Amino acid sequence: MSTPTLTVSPVDHDGIRAHVERALYEFLTAKAESAAAAGLPAEVVEAVRAFLFAGGKRIRPLFCVLGWYAGGGDGLPPAVVRVAAAVELFHAAVLIHDDIIDDSDTRRDQPTVHRAVADRARSARGAGADRFGAHAGILIGDFGLVWSQELLHTAGLSAAQSAAATPVLDAMRTEVSYGQYLDLLTTGRPTRDLERALEIIRYKTAAYTVHRPLQLGAALAGADAEVQRALADYGRPLGEAFQLQDDLLGVFGDPARTGKSVVSDLRDGKHTALLALALRHATARQRAHLDQLVGNPGLDERGAAVCREILDATARPEVERMIAERWQQVRAVLATAPLPPAAVSGLRGAAEAVIARTA
Repeated sequence: MSTPTLTVSPVDHDGIRAHVERALYEFLTAKAESAAAAGLPAEVVEAVRAFLFAGGKRIRPLFCVLGWYAGGGDGLPPAVVRVAAAVELFHAAVLIHDDIIDDSDTRRDQPTVHRAVADRARSARGAGADRFGAHAGILIGDFGLVWSQELLHTAGLSAAQSAAATPVLDAMRTEVSYGQYLDLLTTGRPTRDLERALEIIRYKTAAYTVHRPLQLGAALAGADAEVQRALADYGRPLGEAFQLQDDLLGVFGDPARTGKSVVSDLRDGKHTALLALALRHATARQRAHLDQLVGNPGLDERGAAVCREILDATARPEVERMIAERWQQVRAVLATAPLPPAAVSGLRGAAEAVIARTA
């Protein structure tokens, strides 16, 4: 007996997210039950579940579902919801690993996974707790990757859907991994090279956040090449705008809203478009300050305030202009895209939320 199709509108973003949340909850509950039955460590599933449900905007699964509607999908089959949930679980795994690479203490105003594990192990492992936490975090992230794949191959897709989805998923996973590696290569070594900063954005965030999830959902719906081109033309600039906005929030945001430090990107010396532009336009005195402070592991809030003042004067307006320019590109695509009207409305609302976000 087939599973009934869900009823939810492309403009009902909260409803779409609720279905994804339910799929994730049910899947991880089953994982916890099977682990308990086998006598396996309960903390593995709990760590993944706690991380997933500590927050998150579910942007990638939302775009996956919107891609389904844009491709002409009718209703919302549970199989599509499970694919969207798998994208979110993959994202969680990437973030868990990213936090280890960045040596981050917090995310979403909570301890990162490896820090939480280390803290729980402190009394038993003493000086070895941090090393244990990092190693355990790598494995917990790996569980997220494995379970994401399991969600996909148990989603109930047809053979044609699986064949259409596989190359998109392969491209998404490869691109974000290359993006992570490019980010690693340049962290602590920021330069005036704006093109390299934008290249990192395109691989690490733009394709993986908007374009590929959209393309994935559309592929499941059997979308033609014209629809896929329109979604790419929408997704690429919006994904870039998302990361450019994230770079601003990482320096100028409110930690109470973002759940992230506004010092860590500067302390780590992340090679962002914001910093590349600042190095291009700074005076000799301003550049000397940035060279001294950015990438300094001892950077404190006072030093970060000096950096913010320089970035505000030399680069922030141009980054905001770049975001506005990409927003205009998105609007122009939606004005002529060969997509169902309801899908266009859903995509417009999602883009507005991305551009206007403060967290």
